Amino acid sequence: MKKAKVLMYNKFAGILSEDVEGFHFIYDQEYLASANAEAISLTLPLTPEKYSSNILFPFFDGLIPEGWLLDIAVQTWKVEIRDRMTALQMTCKDCIGAVSIEIINESEDD
Repeated sequence: MKKAKVLMYNKFAGILSEDVEGFHFIYDQEYLASANAEAISLTLPLTPEKYSSNILFPFFDGLIPEGWLLDIAVQTWKVEIRDRMTALQMTCKDCIGAVSIEIINESEDD
């Protein structure tokens, strides 16, 4: 299973994961309870329910660079271009905008 922390303005907002059933995103309970909580995307409104999809959610897929920037990432980190979760984890640590992604290693607790 692959997991990543989703940060909104450098604050932990939730967990994105990929397993054999697909992709899942769930907001952190503390983030939901905070007074200034914002949805990370209009397509992923604030809710305590888990979102699930067979494909990487379009919002997250849109964060992955394209063209020559993606080519550099593929060559540098040996990322398989069709492995969208790994591409997201490797290239979106410091995205332009409010949202960033941090890898969660299997040894870390969520």
